[in-house]
Amino acid sequence: MRGIRGATTVVENTPEAIYEATVALFQAIVTENNLTPDVISSVLTSVTSDLNAAFPAKPIRELAGFQFVPVMGVMEIPVTGALAMCIRLMVNAEVGEVVQKDVVHVYLEGAKVLRPDLAQ
Repeated sequence: MRGIRGATTVVENTPEAIYEATVALFQAIVTENNLTPDVISSVLTSVTSDLNAAFPAKPIRELAGFQFVPVMGVMEIPVTGALAMCIRLMVNAEVGEVVQKDVVHVYLEGAKVLRPDLAQ
């Protein structure tokens, strides 16, 4: 079991922007780590407090084949100076013999500043 991290940002607080960014991030994590729905134990989504137009968990649940993956959402701690308009994912998955250093974490858009060593 490995935790696979990812984050992205949006430019506006709308359901469409949140859904589009979440799906792009989730699909990148799935693709980069060769995941299928059956190996994903759960997905935790979080948003910064400035994103309240939609739940980012919703579009993940609606993706073909992922409707049975448990997805939960939380709000990030509102730390002064933290990256705004940010969506984060933690995908917990069975990745076989993949060692921790070979897990592909995905940072997109403005979230690349969070982990420049891992950003793609």
